[in-house]
This record gives sequence, C-alpha cells and structure tokens, in this order.
Amino acid sequence: MAALDTLKLPAEALSITADAPGHYHPGRSGVVRQGPKTVLGCFGELHPRVTRAMGIDGALVAFELWLDVVPLPKVKRRQTPVLSAFQPVGRDFAFIVAPGVEAQAVIRAARGADRTLVTDVSLFDVYEGTPLEAGYRSLGIEVTLQPVKSSLTDEEIEAVSEKIIAAVAKATGATLRR
Repeated sequence: MAALDTLKLPAEALSITADAPGHYHPGRSGVVRQGPKTVLGCFGELHPRVTRAMGIDGALVAFELWLDVVPLPKVKRRQTPVLSAFQPVGRDFAFIVAPGVEAQAVIRAARGADRTLVTDVSLFDVYEGTPLEAGYRSLGIEVTLQPVKSSLTDEEIEAVSEKIIAAVAKATGATLRR
C-alpha cells in the first residue's frame, strides 16, 4: 500500500479481493484492484508447496505490482487546502460480520455514512474466535470526523455514530459488537 501511495493512488480508490493466484496461500493473500476490473497487484503469504519447493522452512511473504497498469497521477491545479480550526474526533467501532463479508465493504459503508464529516476510516483489528460463532469475525474500524463549521456536540457525535452503524448494517448485514 505504501508503494501505491507513493504512486499517488488514494487508498479509498482501491479495494482488496481474496482471489490471489495459486502460488499464494489461500486466505492469507489478496489482490489489489482499482475498480472491479483493474488489477494492480497481488500480495500475501506464499503457498507452503512453493516455499517447500524452494527449500524454505516457514512462511514467506511477497507482493507484486504491475506498474504498467498503474494509472499516471492526474495533474491537478493546486488549490488552497481547506483547513479546519476545529479538532477532529475519532471514534472506534467493532462490527460482527458474517463469513464472506469483506472488510473493504465495512470501510466503504462507514465512509459513505456522512461525507461531510467522515474524513477517514481505517481497519485496526480483526478478531475471530470465542465468543463469536464459527466463521464470523469482529472488524474494528476507526472513524475520523472533521467538523468545519463548529465543534461537534455530544449529540451530534452520537447522531453521526448512529448513521455509521446503520450504514454498515444496511450494506453488509453487520451488527455492532457490544
């Protein structure tokens, strides 16, 4: 992701899918895409049969980027950045998701819940195990709210939090972990 960031590809324009080629370990690898069709690269742990054939004991990770597919950065006129005089507010949420629900879908839904206040969403935790049902995961996300007109009141923060929870639930079927 750092290499793609250096190439000026914003993380919010990218998605990760689990359909990496066979030389990668299933469930421990992914494909980086821009949109549904453009494959930019693959990453993850190499398949154990590959590492054994190489005479390597233990896990080995790799990534590949197809630089000829990476779009050139768009040249934009520099606009004066809009800086807020108000403190950003960070809120953490943990959602329980069913098998097959991608973390990217949760992030996308949270980001779209309130485009005027939500400025960043990042995944910080993935948990599987007791007391969750088999196959279910808990995804922890951090949401940054950046007010531009005034500081947020507790009621406004609670209202945005409810919008985020509702948006994620609607898009993915996830429930808030309590």
